[in-house]
Amino acid sequence: MKLLIFLFLLLMSCVSLQVFNAKTAELISHHQVEINQSFPKEGWDADGRMRGGRKCVTVGVTNQRETTLVWDKDTGEPLYNAIVWLDLRTQSTVERLINKAPGRNKNHLRHKTGLPISTYFSAVKLRWLLDNVDEVHEAFLSQRAMFGTVDSWIIWCLTGGKNGGVHCTDVSNASRTMLFNIHTMDWDPELCRYFDIPMEILPSVRSSSEIYGWMKSGSLAGVPISGCLGDQSAALVGQMCFNEGQAKNTYGTGCFLLRNTGTKPVISDHGLLTTVAYKLGKDEPACYALEGSVAIAGAVVRWLKDNMGMVQSSSEIEKLAAAAGTSYGCYFVPAFSGLYAPYWEPSARGIICGLTQFTNRNHLAFAALEAVCFQTREILDAMNQDSGVPLTQLKVDGGMTSNRLLMQLQADILCIPVVRPTMSETTALGVAMAAGAAEGVGVWSLSPGQLPHVTSERYEPQINSEESEYRFARWKKAVQKAMNWETTEPCYNGSGKSLHTGSDFSC
Repeated sequence: MKLLIFLFLLLMSCVSLQVFNAKTAELISHHQVEINQSFPKEGWDADGRMRGGRKCVTVGVTNQRETTLVWDKDTGEPLYNAIVWLDLRTQSTVERLINKAPGRNKNHLRHKTGLPISTYFSAVKLRWLLDNVDEVHEAFLSQRAMFGTVDSWIIWCLTGGKNGGVHCTDVSNASRTMLFNIHTMDWDPELCRYFDIPMEILPSVRSSSEIYGWMKSGSLAGVPISGCLGDQSAALVGQMCFNEGQAKNTYGTGCFLLRNTGTKPVISDHGLLTTVAYKLGKDEPACYALEGSVAIAGAVVRWLKDNMGMVQSSSEIEKLAAAAGTSYGCYFVPAFSGLYAPYWEPSARGIICGLTQFTNRNHLAFAALEAVCFQTREILDAMNQDSGVPLTQLKVDGGMTSNRLLMQLQADILCIPVVRPTMSETTALGVAMAAGAAEGVGVWSLSPGQLPHVTSERYEPQINSEESEYRFARWKKAVQKAMNWETTEPCYNGSGKSLHTGSDFSC
């Protein structure tokens, strides 16, 4: 029996080591390490996670894609906490960048990057670090600074760190920085000049499936590190969406719908992202995807539990919502970090509307689950418009898919079947496949006839399309009421701390 051992990094909660059988795709064993997350102020999500990652070893790395880290190449230590994808401290940086674009167009760089200028992506986080954190700026001036998304940091540490570690990333992660040209498949000097980012601190860009280096210490010293994929790309591979037109939706902290568009990038006219899905080998072509990103999905359940105290555990949400069976006209737009696709509106904030004296916590729980489904419907509609070929079913994965009521609601609101694999760890499976298929490793075949069979569960729509359309129209009305709520972020000093206590001060 041939096994792959790899690191699965879920940045919002844990680091997890998992072991797969390379012939059957069976999950053999796993080990999880919780990470401590820091919220220095409203809108800030910074993590102390990097030191926890060293407890696990890997031949494949998957990670949350946009989370940004700068470290000292001489000491090997991070120069500041990692800034995660949902963090809003870069809003004033984004506004300055948009202001210098012709016509103040947030899509000014989309023709090269496939992305709008947004707080979401790594380049603005790196620019913020260089502008606001003295340690980062000083390290850059003395040529000690190294930049990377979390995959770069993990691979660098495991291959030796300050003692000759490999500084690299793969195309799926690089394509989320806004510094990477998705057509030339390399860092773009013009983009780097736009963000005033020095190219010498960037990692080299490699394919998603090749040997990057070898473990330098521990019981796995000498084991190759041979797979690297951003988490959503890994889920696309794990769902075996290798053909143009196939799509998956991952329900985690956020919600991410990716549709394989083949070897040519499709630039969206409806608010979606164009991203590099994967490149499974040095000499293999890159495959692209259209992506709809939703900031808040599972995080809304966590908010109801941790902030509002409505339940003791996340699993209780399904019971509450099922007890109501309806939102009773209540609609919840969880725009805690603004709205991502298809709006890209950072000024939006969360709103609950349609409340009456009859509304209770059961209705709110139902409305929270519906919100996840409505957001998915919005990005699926945009995807169908961009591709011209409507999806006939949706493959799903992620932690929230264990909620059967949510899956049924999703089928009802989309008016198409929803298909959930019984093996839920598709993200981890995807990077295991990439690592195992690498030249020089060869324990996993990605040939169509040799892909593992994964059983699945299917949810069929149970309401008529008229009811679905009515509820969706009411949701869109609620979204409009959430728009244009906030203004700019405050100024910061050299340690990255706010100079104001409010949120409406401009620099």
